[in-house]
Amino acid sequence: MEWGNPTHSSARNPFSLFFPFFSSDHACLVTKLCPLSYVYEVATTLWNIKMTFFTRFHTFARPLLSPLHQNGGRGIMTRIGMNACSHSSVAEASDLECDAVHDDVKAAEKDNALCFAVSQLASEFSKETMLSLQKFFGVRRRAHVISTGSLKLDLALGIGGLPKGRVVEIYGREAAGKTTLALQIIKEAQKLGGYCAYLDVENALDYSLMESMGINTENLLVSHPDCAENLLSMVDTLTKSGAVDVIVIDSVAALVPKCELEQLGVGTKRDLQSRMMTQALRKIHSSLSHSQTLIVFINQIRFSPKSDKECGSMEEVTCGGNALRFYAAVRLRLSRMRLIKTEDKVEGVLICAQVVKNKLASATVKKAELGIKFGRGFWHESEVLDLACEHGIIVKDEGSYYIEGESFNTRETAELFLAKNDAICDKLIMDVRRLYF
Repeated sequence: MEWGNPTHSSARNPFSLFFPFFSSDHACLVTKLCPLSYVYEVATTLWNIKMTFFTRFHTFARPLLSPLHQNGGRGIMTRIGMNACSHSSVAEASDLECDAVHDDVKAAEKDNALCFAVSQLASEFSKETMLSLQKFFGVRRRAHVISTGSLKLDLALGIGGLPKGRVVEIYGREAAGKTTLALQIIKEAQKLGGYCAYLDVENALDYSLMESMGINTENLLVSHPDCAENLLSMVDTLTKSGAVDVIVIDSVAALVPKCELEQLGVGTKRDLQSRMMTQALRKIHSSLSHSQTLIVFINQIRFSPKSDKECGSMEEVTCGGNALRFYAAVRLRLSRMRLIKTEDKVEGVLICAQVVKNKLASATVKKAELGIKFGRGFWHESEVLDLACEHGIIVKDEGSYYIEGESFNTRETAELFLAKNDAICDKLIMDVRRLYF
């Protein structure tokens, strides 16, 4: 009897109907002494099973083993191995989609269970303990930023500024513009109505410079801590209060542990600093998770000999150990490029700001060239003029600039116009920022 022959009798053939791949060569292995009538009985039983079982599992995970003993004999059917996915030609896309069907009832039960678990944890600990899923809290978590005061640097950062509630490290060599950048950040925070604190460890803060840059010194908290422990305690207290928007520490290299001042330390200064910074940053970072305070650490660089290189090879390192570079969400390296001269007069300096690390955007290793005008801060009108011309907001034609219906024959006159008209300059800045953020 040939089961695979469609011209066989009109009797219903379960294997040929349900398993069109069935043949004597594969899909079924029957040992000797097992009558085909017994196989037919087994096939009929399989046919009576609901179709949904087989559409849900297209492949048997392992072969069917059945102890079908023959009457009066020792032969058994040892295996029926079937694979409808690889041998059947009638499988359609709709059959495959059945495997990915999600049970709505179970999904609703899981959602209810997760909501209950989150609410229970929020009542026992705090709402911020668990991940703030948009599904439960209805808001999108996006980092709030404070502008650096430089439009080019804001664009290089990729998020429009420095993130609130994070640690930022600004480092570089001497006279690279580190303090100027920190003061510009304070100025931008005060524009938004925020309070700022400047912890001056180096005792080098110039109040006349701050006033000339437009910083409101009356709303600025200034302190000169006598030791590192007191400074870090101030930072932790101000952070926990949530009332201060920006805290600047100037600088990490000048932090002196109390035991070193008392000459009780048994280790070197570097060891004491690194251990102290590691312990303090763990505590401060925990407070930052519930605050929107931006903490800016100004740091210096040193040169250390490389152990794995040839003699005389030096490596650039920052002070205070490695903890700060790990905890910092953004790291900016500033370097001095050249002086800015007008005829024979030096008016400023051109610096390069490199985004060494950025956890909030894919903007690592991006650079921005910034101009600093002595006594005024960043040369923002020059940046605005360059970027506005680049994006067609300001029309430039054969050396002439057309701004708000007025024509300027030279770049100097155009920059002077923007410097005297803050409203127009701010409007151009917003127009450029809208193109990116």
